[in-house]
Amino acid sequence: MTRPTPGEERRAAELRRVLAQANHDYYVLDAPTLSDAEYDLLLRELQALEHAHPALRTPDSPTRRVGAAPASALAKVHHHAPMLSLANAFSAEELAEWEARNARINPDVPAGGYTTEIKIDGAAINLLYEHGHFVRGATRGNGVIGEDVTANLRTVEELPLVLGGRGHPARMEIRGEVYLSHQAFVRLNAEREREAEPPFANPRNAAAGSLRQLDPAITRRRRLRLFAFHVQVIEGRLPAETQWEVLDLLEAWGFPVAPHRKRHRDLAAVQRAVEGYESAIKRLPFDADGVVVKVDPLALQEDLGVVGGREPRWGIARKFAPEVARTTLRHILLNVGRTGAVTPYADLEPVEVGGVTVSSATLHNEDQIAQKDIREGDEVEVMRAGEVIPQVLGPTTEARERKGRHHPWKPPTHCPACGTALHRPEDEVIRYCENGACPGRVLEGIVHYAGRDAMDIRGLGYERVKLLLDERLIRDVADLYRLTPAQLETLEGFAAQSAKQLVAAIAASRERPLSSFLFGIGIRHVGKSNAQLLARRFPSLDRLAAASVGEIEAVPGVGAAIAQAVADFFGHAGTRDLLARLRDAGVDPVEADTVDTTGPLAGKTYVLTGTLPTLSRKDAAALIEKAGGRVAGSVSKQTDAVVAGDDAGSKLEKAKSLGVEVIDEEELVRRVGR
Repeated sequence: MTRPTPGEERRAAELRRVLAQANHDYYVLDAPTLSDAEYDLLLRELQALEHAHPALRTPDSPTRRVGAAPASALAKVHHHAPMLSLANAFSAEELAEWEARNARINPDVPAGGYTTEIKIDGAAINLLYEHGHFVRGATRGNGVIGEDVTANLRTVEELPLVLGGRGHPARMEIRGEVYLSHQAFVRLNAEREREAEPPFANPRNAAAGSLRQLDPAITRRRRLRLFAFHVQVIEGRLPAETQWEVLDLLEAWGFPVAPHRKRHRDLAAVQRAVEGYESAIKRLPFDADGVVVKVDPLALQEDLGVVGGREPRWGIARKFAPEVARTTLRHILLNVGRTGAVTPYADLEPVEVGGVTVSSATLHNEDQIAQKDIREGDEVEVMRAGEVIPQVLGPTTEARERKGRHHPWKPPTHCPACGTALHRPEDEVIRYCENGACPGRVLEGIVHYAGRDAMDIRGLGYERVKLLLDERLIRDVADLYRLTPAQLETLEGFAAQSAKQLVAAIAASRERPLSSFLFGIGIRHVGKSNAQLLARRFPSLDRLAAASVGEIEAVPGVGAAIAQAVADFFGHAGTRDLLARLRDAGVDPVEADTVDTTGPLAGKTYVLTGTLPTLSRKDAAALIEKAGGRVAGSVSKQTDAVVAGDDAGSKLEKAKSLGVEVIDEEELVRRVGR
């Protein structure tokens, strides 16, 4: 290969500088200075230079943070030393008992001093560095064996690929936490809801799920952040004698460390500081649930050792109770979703919970409202402990005992958006509006239709759909295909180029397969997997529309409720009119035959439940389908096997009761021949 010219060397250095600054602006400051298109153009230029001249690729090049191909699975990693879990103390008394236990082992502990660090509620990671270079990153796993997430961790802008400062041992593991800020979490869940994906329960789950993505590009978009707090030396010497010095070293090497860290002469000083920490946590831009207290001298830490191979005696988590506040429930309001589901939520007198002002909260469903006896005008307890939406725990004791309470809330009989009589199916806790033209359903339905896993109309999010409806340019999804750039250019937020791009994206959606269309059009009970099953059995709209309930139910993995919902959908006059208008607009999707009828799982039906060690639900389903199998949403006698992971629930119990085979991820991978 030819040597790079001086001009190429200068250009590569300039590209590294510009891209590194852009990453900092985007991920750390949350103030992008380059558009995605501009960033990608510069990155491709740098990649081309490095490909032509490998000598130009430095260890800290931005190209090392992106571009890895999606993995088929996450490899296992043995940690050099176990990743430990901290014991908890929930009171000052328990913290004092912890010190007393340690003092019985070594009387020098009380005089040794302590450090305190904010306990970030994130996902634990283990980072291997060799001679100052990042080599590998892994999840905690079971503490001994984790999963290799190196490619994903490279996308975390705050993780140093090459250490700065001095004094780093030749080989070492850095322990830390990866987390999502509140702002990034809200943004991520809003995006998932627009694309009809289930929202993450809390930032910690979102961070853990992002780390275990098989495609690093997805992880990069989620803007993970990092704190480091521990060094495990493998080879070499650590120039530190205290935990405080360890934190100073980590900071000098380029790692972020937890804010508000403190050093204390004795436990009494720690106890005095705890109250201040509890109030400080409420103002943090990320989730934290306590303070980590550590014996400061490393020699004392080594002497105290570990309990049962998993808990260090020298450290403990001083936990705080979940945030609960009291406020007045002003009204019980209703939300209409894309399938017509009408769900109640609480309109609250604004109150601060966990550092966030809350004015609305979930009430789950009408049965829970009745069970908890929640009434309008009640003083209620509201909890926010990392949940997506704060939840109403119930009325306070005083509210329950108060005379003159409002009457019990009555569930709605008619849709709040269109006035149509609501229907509550047997064995369900939700009422439905069955008017396909309901304004509430239409808005949510069009947003869902445009989602990535449906018709993938880039640039058509919630606000734009609302704008088009408000301006009466559309009334349903069929009208999207009649929009022109000239119409859009007159609207706020559109320029000539963005108008053309949106019209082009709408036109491109005509080529989407039938399975994507069925998922997007909003048939009750039909998720992505069921849409694929239906599209493969009935590969055109006409064939599915003409199918009987019995024919639909005969599709393996499709139960009676889904079959009836599909038949009802296509039997509705409004649906027939909508489909006719879509056909006139050139939307008549079909499904290509993608099933491997000779694959190792051909003709087999599998059900997924729980959290698998390395595969996401989506990836596991794709693996089964590629091997010719089908993925069903419920367990029946026709199920061939249930693939169970951690926290498997009722599906696992049903499989056992029916005698259906239960396997783990490792067995699934073996069967598909990966």
